[in-house]
Amino acid sequence: MQYREKVEVNDVYQKITDRIISELEQGVQPWFKPWSGGNMAGKVVLPLRSTGEEYRGINIISLWMTAVSASYSCNYWFTFKQALALGGNVRKGEKGSLVVYANSITKTEQNKEGEDETKTIPFLKGYTVFNGDQCDGLPVRFYPKAEPLPVVTAQRIDSAEAFFDATGARVRYGGNRAYYAPSLDHIQLPPFESFRDAESYTATKAHEFIHWTGHKSRLDRDLSGSFGTMDYAKEELVAELGSAFLCADLKITPEIREDHAAYIATWLKVLKDDKRLIFRAAAQAQKAADLLHNYQPSAEATQDKTETLEVSYHPSRAAVSVPTLG
Repeated sequence: MQYREKVEVNDVYQKITDRIISELEQGVQPWFKPWSGGNMAGKVVLPLRSTGEEYRGINIISLWMTAVSASYSCNYWFTFKQALALGGNVRKGEKGSLVVYANSITKTEQNKEGEDETKTIPFLKGYTVFNGDQCDGLPVRFYPKAEPLPVVTAQRIDSAEAFFDATGARVRYGGNRAYYAPSLDHIQLPPFESFRDAESYTATKAHEFIHWTGHKSRLDRDLSGSFGTMDYAKEELVAELGSAFLCADLKITPEIREDHAAYIATWLKVLKDDKRLIFRAAAQAQKAADLLHNYQPSAEATQDKTETLEVSYHPSRAAVSVPTLG
């Protein structure tokens, strides 16, 4: 296990939730800001540890927010000691960023019958990391030369289509709405020609596939909320995060869907009422993205990736002519 430099955290949940609330209050959905911000040389990328391992879950969102606000172009993050071990150093005066990992303590207490009872209490711990742009003397491999993104034409993106086809999900086309119907277990999408470009089409499809994972035969999330309810807004938040993760993995550059601006007020309310909600939503979004990857031909050996609090894959964003997403 890697050495982790721990930091004292008064309330990790509150600290990260407050940052996200601040972004939402400005009308910004922070899980998509990396692309509109133009950082990472315009590429859709996940934050990486010094080993090249992708961060997961809430850490993706948190590090994306930091990278965009500071205009970092490197997607690698290091502890102070990791930078030194690699022959580099963190520049004097640089402020680190908080990342978290799940841990637990075991306590033995007596129950009402006077018997010893063991309880496992989960909690979060945090440690500090620094972006490669805050360091000097690191090996050149941590600063890969930016490559231009491929030009997207009005044709479907074959790699993404193959990814979705591998799941075996039923997708129907027609109408002017994109949604997932739990009772019929199928995804409905407008015709491809209704979208302004291939990436908008693919991102919308990714969003609905995240909803598809919530069916009772798969991850069994509560999909019963009707439009306008808190339960509906919470599921939309899971789909937003999961689709953002998938977009990064599928190399899709999404745009903010206009229809989801209406959810911001509701998201602000639920996040203010429950400081742990964004962590649960990120964990569920990660499970959803992982499940979609587990359907892929090369995913047989990665069935148990869904237990951690962190995240790693991404998509989302629509752009149908007046699409109402579900």
